[in-house]
Amino acid sequence: MSLLVPLFVILPLAGAALTLLLGHRSRAQVLVSVVTLSATFILAAVMLVTVDSGTPLAVSVGGWPLPFGIVLYVDRLAAMLVAVSSVVLLAVLLFSVGQGAADGDSETPISIFHPSYLILSAGIFNSFIAGDLFNLYVGFEILLVASYVLITLGSTESRIRTGTVYIVVSLVSSIVFLSAIAVIYASLGTVNMAQIAERMDEIAPNVQMMLHVMLLVGFAVKAAVFPLSFWLPDSYPTAPAPVTAVFAGLLTKVGVYAIIRTETQLFAGSDLNLVLAIVAIATMVIGILGAIAQAELKRILSFTLVSHVGYLIFGISIGTAEAIGATAYYVVHHIVVQTTLFLAVGLIERFAGSTSIVRVKGLLKAAPLIAVLYFIPALNLGGIPPFSGFIGKFALFEAAADVGTAVMWVAIGAGILTSLLTLYALMRAWNLAFWRGGEEAADLEAEARFSYLSSAPAADEQRERRVIPKVMTGATLGMVAVTVALTVFAGPLYEVCERIGEALLQPISLVELVDVEQTT
Repeated sequence: MSLLVPLFVILPLAGAALTLLLGHRSRAQVLVSVVTLSATFILAAVMLVTVDSGTPLAVSVGGWPLPFGIVLYVDRLAAMLVAVSSVVLLAVLLFSVGQGAADGDSETPISIFHPSYLILSAGIFNSFIAGDLFNLYVGFEILLVASYVLITLGSTESRIRTGTVYIVVSLVSSIVFLSAIAVIYASLGTVNMAQIAERMDEIAPNVQMMLHVMLLVGFAVKAAVFPLSFWLPDSYPTAPAPVTAVFAGLLTKVGVYAIIRTETQLFAGSDLNLVLAIVAIATMVIGILGAIAQAELKRILSFTLVSHVGYLIFGISIGTAEAIGATAYYVVHHIVVQTTLFLAVGLIERFAGSTSIVRVKGLLKAAPLIAVLYFIPALNLGGIPPFSGFIGKFALFEAAADVGTAVMWVAIGAGILTSLLTLYALMRAWNLAFWRGGEEAADLEAEARFSYLSSAPAADEQRERRVIPKVMTGATLGMVAVTVALTVFAGPLYEVCERIGEALLQPISLVELVDVEQTT
């Protein structure tokens, strides 16, 4: 089974090469992309079952011995995130296919989109299964290079401008990460994560702290942790709807994943939990306050994305097996729900010609299906029982209460406040865009109540209304079904996450695994 691990990277890269060769044969490109992501999901699901009932899988690519070999590592967390990512990537791909069929190549040029999209997928998968820091860096760079192309599709002025900011910020974080890798290799003679953890005591505590902080800063930028999240609310809303959806769902989670590995494996003996808890509180509260001040749905969701990354950092800061398990569950929840909301907003934009909650109204009557597709994940993200958002938050709060320190209780309060304000921001958008029916008296009352939104930044320009292909609606409906499934099957999924939390605090030595499982 370990011989199949490299397929997580080989399949999407081979698919990208094939779609590039197919050029403008759009149907063939779509087929290749769908088959590639479907095969990746099946492989990840099989491996999740395998590693959940046994031991993690590791392989040294090319048969090179440590510390020179490139180690790929699949445990429960990696397999679960690859499986969830495959589902999200497939749904967004279908959404983009429908958009491309209706609009042509203006938003997502076919010849460029499919290769870039599959390369992005390869970078995400490689990041999740990387067993050494340099391969993790390579995974980051692969997905970032592809994201540079995707975020500037269409070459509009706003996309080029925000894409430039995104590129500069990403390069700075990559430089910090690469510098940390260089110092680690100079100090310990390896970049393999298991060997780093074993040898960490060989270097001075102040050097350990410096390396710890450097890695956290580099990953925090990618995860959009406050105060390093300034780039996200301006970068994501300008991209095409499918690109925004997949970025919001997955890219920040790669950074969070790296922080989880750093805190549980590389620096398990170091304690920055208090700092992480304070940062988590600031990320939650400031992120959601930013969402409340917005009048444009994409910007509202971008700020809620930042605020809910705070929940994940909160879980990591608690540091117990229960908290890490709850964090793993919340990662899955947030990937699915945040992507679904952005897809629903993409439908709103096509139907109404705008995503400004000041301009759009009457959608409940005019487009009841879109109303449902927005309403269900909005309640889920707001943490209304019995949805997965409530389950994940309650598990985090319970784990924090078990620790019982003052900062944990403050973080619990911040989490509850953020949840309530998330619900307020999303339901305010519902009230204005869906419930408001166009009656003059109701419009005047709404304008008076939410007059502060008139000066909100980056309210989009009105565009012509466009037909919504069935495949776009179907892809969004499928993702809504997945969000509901996270609640229906929360029991078995959470049991897997609990085992993830226990295993991450007792990491298995990759050295022993790859000594046995080497491939050429």
